Amino acid sequence: MKKVSFAEFGGPDVLHLIAAEEPHAGPGRIRIAVRAAGVNPVDWRIREGQFREVRPLDLPAGVGLDAAGVVDEVGEGVEGVEVGDRVFGEGVDTYAELAVLSAWARMPEGLTFEEAAGYPSVVETALRVIRESGVRPGQTLLVSGASGGVGSAVLQIARDRGITVIGVAGAANLEYLRDLGALATTYGDGWVERVRALGTVDAALDLAGSGVIRELVELTGDPRRVISIADLGAPDLGVRFSGVAGSVPDALAEAVDLIARGKLHIPVEKSYALADAAAAHVDSQAGHTRGRRVIVI
Repeated sequence: MKKVSFAEFGGPDVLHLIAAEEPHAGPGRIRIAVRAAGVNPVDWRIREGQFREVRPLDLPAGVGLDAAGVVDEVGEGVEGVEVGDRVFGEGVDTYAELAVLSAWARMPEGLTFEEAAGYPSVVETALRVIRESGVRPGQTLLVSGASGGVGSAVLQIARDRGITVIGVAGAANLEYLRDLGALATTYGDGWVERVRALGTVDAALDLAGSGVIRELVELTGDPRRVISIADLGAPDLGVRFSGVAGSVPDALAEAVDLIARGKLHIPVEKSYALADAAAAHVDSQAGHTRGRRVIVI
């Protein structure tokens, strides 16, 4: 089979499409014929070696966490899923023709493989950071980097829970944020004052790592009310860096419910071929994403 791999840490050019041995589903796992794989910022952060001190990685290594596809192998002890089922979920080395998943759910009706591949990690992350922020119904949550995959999920989940959201993004994405129910403003000179004009901030999320931690602390009045998933220096300012995933099966179940109720839709901004994984990483690192980027197999 073909998969994307890298033998050294570095830029997008270290990614190569190689021939590899097929993985197999061990106990409690399933294998899928991958139809699409989600592109997440954590993918290129791992590729660059940003986490090698806290999460050692044996090289060469594959890439990717999220995928959607068709079950073609079921491991020992797995119940409730059969060969031929259409599923989406999280596993390892998903930029590949075949991948093993450790958490999965049946794809909701009406969702394409490309769309489904964009949900697993971003919904888990969105649910986790909303929970960790402590924001409650009736309060206001500020989201920096609001137009990407996690931001798109946060905005919609928060709205469903009765939380007001102020989203900060590039000017081209303001209408997109408003369509998702958020109050919206841009970065640039005076952005803190523009946020204050929209309302009092009870908690804040840094989803883009764009160097705004001090301003988020200023707006909330307390570093304990700020959560970052993108700025590794956040703890130096008393802000929690959220990097440990919660229950992915629970997140997938909630995603299925939200999608079925018409409360969650994350658009696919761009799709790439498996051989173009490096280009997908270049675009992901450039930011300004509206929704998700996915690799189609």
